Amino acid sequence: MQAARDIGKRLEIANLSKTYRSRSGETLQALGPVSVDVQAGEFLVVVGPSGCGKTTLLHLLAGFLEPTAGRILVGGEPISGPGIDRAVVFQSYALFPWLSVVENVEFGLRRKNPSARARREIAQSYLRLVGLQDFANKGVDELSGGMKQRVAIARAFAVEPSMLLMDEPFGALDALTRRLLQRELLRIWQEQKRTVVFITHSVIEALFLADRILLMTCRPGRIKGEWRIETQRPRDVTSDSLVAMEREIYSLLDEELAKTFAQEALPSPD
Repeated sequence: MQAARDIGKRLEIANLSKTYRSRSGETLQALGPVSVDVQAGEFLVVVGPSGCGKTTLLHLLAGFLEPTAGRILVGGEPISGPGIDRAVVFQSYALFPWLSVVENVEFGLRRKNPSARARREIAQSYLRLVGLQDFANKGVDELSGGMKQRVAIARAFAVEPSMLLMDEPFGALDALTRRLLQRELLRIWQEQKRTVVFITHSVIEALFLADRILLMTCRPGRIKGEWRIETQRPRDVTSDSLVAMEREIYSLLDEELAKTFAQEALPSPD
């Protein structure tokens, strides 16, 4: 594994926007303009109401979508499509059921062309990192949801990307498993220091994980608020300072949620 200081890269987003066009010719601006710099090794968490463009932003960073306007640079180089230097962890695990656990972790390494023996050694080392070395030869269907997500995290880290893009990776898990994996993710990140962009609906999760939190507006998603968290980890999210920050974030989030309901012509919640 590379030394931590050599891994994460700076992310620069400048005037980024995305407009979708339907087959009938109608347009919908989903995002932007958005401008933000993310320092190498920083853990950035993005929160916002449903439909605000959080996932669109992540897919643009991953290279799955092309921006309508603006630019994205990683380590000073423009994104021109998906790349192994930007690993993605989805909410739905996205594992291959016909492969064993260790083969799933090895999968991305095929693009880096190490030998079969080297792939296996790297995969085993990352399975040890997430505590699943004893399950290497098991089938994916033999694992719990939390274990599947640990395999997905191991697979993402195994290719030694400069950036980890995480789209609500713990959203489908129960509260205790989610808490465990938050701590596991922080432990691995503190060892590896990749640059992380993490999408979540949970303000508490954001406060626990982030170096910095960005709050997005309702569609089209723009940056409405920003908070840098200096509290040392592991954090007590019930501390006075973090509770005050949570209250502030929710106040602005409620404003955007009301606008979202208005956009969709839905009754606003009481």
